[in-house]
Amino acid sequence: MIEVKNIIKSYGDGESRFQVLQGVSLEMEDGDFVVILGASGSGKSTFLNVISGLERPDSGEVLYDTIDIAALSDNELTSFRKENVGFIFQQYYLLPNMDVDRNVKMGADLAGNKDYRTVIEAVGLGEKLHKYPSELSGGEQQRVSVARALAKKPKILFLDEPTGALDERTGRQVLDYICKLKNKYNFTIVMVTHNGNIAEMAKTVVKMNSGKITGIYRNEVLKTAYEIGW
Repeated sequence: MIEVKNIIKSYGDGESRFQVLQGVSLEMEDGDFVVILGASGSGKSTFLNVISGLERPDSGEVLYDTIDIAALSDNELTSFRKENVGFIFQQYYLLPNMDVDRNVKMGADLAGNKDYRTVIEAVGLGEKLHKYPSELSGGEQQRVSVARALAKKPKILFLDEPTGALDERTGRQVLDYICKLKNKYNFTIVMVTHNGNIAEMAKTVVKMNSGKITGIYRNEVLKTAYEIGW
């Protein structure tokens, strides 16, 4: 379980200091699919960064079972992310001088996973092992980033607008791969998006506005990537 307690996060100093998160609290069960919805500036990406350990809160707790990652040292926090967390962003962040195989192997090496090519196969890129990012479409590059994140066998996968740079057809395809891999590997998903249609795929939906959670609900029936609107 991830339990977030009264998180406050600000940027800037003095008169320009701005409080982005204003006492946010939330509980997320292991194996859940959580979508965090909100417009630009609502604080959703900052919230994702804090609960994933990419940024530290000004105050509050981020508990993974009994471990408060907000209280860990820098080295301890780096080790925690390495062992537990995967990230997928709107930008692909692939190394241009490495082919598909080597980009994914980077993630696998963090977990000592020598069977990482099964994940490459699972995202439909088995025949493009030796292609470079410049030789791939946007959707294929995003699938490489998905495979790289999952090759380290994370317990929690954090996604920040993973389909934001993709067209509808490719976006649906990437979401479909992510959900199928979740069912296969049984990890937790926490996804930030402004697309309310994607929320219909999630078990738990969290709405944010002006640095606060304004609502939480659960979907009784989950739709697939090909059943939602766009």
